[in-house]
Amino acid sequence: MIESEFEANYVWTHKAKIALFLSAMRHFAEILKDKKYKLTYVKESKLSIPTVLREQIQKNHFTHLLCVEPGEWRLRKELEDLASDLQINLTIENDDHFYCGLDEFKEWVGDKKEIRLEYFYRYLRKKHKVLIEETGEPEGGQWNFDEQNRKPYPKKGPGKITEPLWFTPDAISQEVIAYVQAKYPKHPGELENFGWAVTREQALLALNHFVEYRLPLFGVHQDAMWTDTPFGWHSIMSTALNLKLIDPKEVVDAATQAYKKNQLSLSAVEGFVRQVLGWREFIRGMYYLDMPKMAEDNFYQHQRKLPDWYWTAETKMACMKDAIEQTLKYGYAHHIQRLMVTGNFALLAELLPQQVCEWYLAIYVDAIEWVELPNTAGMALFANGGRFTSKPYVASGAYIKRVSNYCDSCSYQSSKRYGPDACPMTTLYWNFLINHRAEFEKNPRTRLMTANLQKIEAEEQLLIAQHAQTLLNNLENI
Repeated sequence: MIESEFEANYVWTHKAKIALFLSAMRHFAEILKDKKYKLTYVKESKLSIPTVLREQIQKNHFTHLLCVEPGEWRLRKELEDLASDLQINLTIENDDHFYCGLDEFKEWVGDKKEIRLEYFYRYLRKKHKVLIEETGEPEGGQWNFDEQNRKPYPKKGPGKITEPLWFTPDAISQEVIAYVQAKYPKHPGELENFGWAVTREQALLALNHFVEYRLPLFGVHQDAMWTDTPFGWHSIMSTALNLKLIDPKEVVDAATQAYKKNQLSLSAVEGFVRQVLGWREFIRGMYYLDMPKMAEDNFYQHQRKLPDWYWTAETKMACMKDAIEQTLKYGYAHHIQRLMVTGNFALLAELLPQQVCEWYLAIYVDAIEWVELPNTAGMALFANGGRFTSKPYVASGAYIKRVSNYCDSCSYQSSKRYGPDACPMTTLYWNFLINHRAEFEKNPRTRLMTANLQKIEAEEQLLIAQHAQTLLNNLENI
């Protein structure tokens, strides 16, 4: 096992993410030692993983390198190059921590002209008999309950939300936290609130807590946002899943068993299952299917620099400020904050996809490239031109106002399309539609947006475009 400083530095990684990975590694190393595994643990190395492996292989005259599929195409390529250079055998085993292997996913894709989650999700549901009735039909008579899972919180707020289960750092975690603070003092983020699961036992406790206390109310408000409500009813199990402290089958089984035992809302349980069994599996397949092109895609040829306030939250936009502040505090934001706040703005502001993807990879504790890149480049930024999504996910301030309370405390007005107090999200949204009108009118899923654009007088459209250009030329001061 190798602790590599390179892995913390090749993107400007959040302190909590570094601490999470190192603490989980050191805890796992203790388990291996207790089980009498022969373990070489390289601690706090300044070298990259392939460089350390090269040293170990040459020192011990190894002839064979065996590993499981890495979570990043970069590392897989480096291992292949290393084995070729040293002329040793390399075996990369399938990662059985997923429902669907990479070969199976490629076979499912086949020669399909359109690759969509919904059909892959149904395929896995049927194959693994998840929420499937004896007749072979989906539980409740439909595959997708998304329409029931999009409500905002009540006007008075979300009320009392049962907190996720957090864990007080033990001696190993405390040692790691102190090391990270000293070693990476200028890296973004905080460590004062570190309480993530770092062992399998903790991950199972966190899962059971979610299923019992939070899953029943997860579904209906899963897209809702509210000031100082960083977790809502979300499971926050992605860190434990992506660190492989827990298996996705365990997570899905726990949710479906609770549905039957406790008569939970099917829409809540199905919505959660779709995230784990559906989307998580789907984007992993897409990542390895499309790399390395996925990392290079830039469909709209956007080139603008990521504003510095993505790292500081020093912006006047209330929605962006809240989402980024909580990200710096915990290393976490839920999927709508990532897609429709920070991601939506990045697309509308014409930011360079590669810089945006580096930010997502650096700043979120659950971000490994196989899961981060398809979500960011493919879904949030439409950088691959809709390879596996049917439209760009763009929205104005009106959407933010509908699903959150952010606009109540904002210095901008979500309803205004141009002018000094106009919401930048709104101005840039309409500007985006003006610039891509022809493309949007060809797509049945976006045609309604351009129909609304046609209701705006040409003179006002010109004012929107002019104000948008002012914003785009001054993104650092929004």
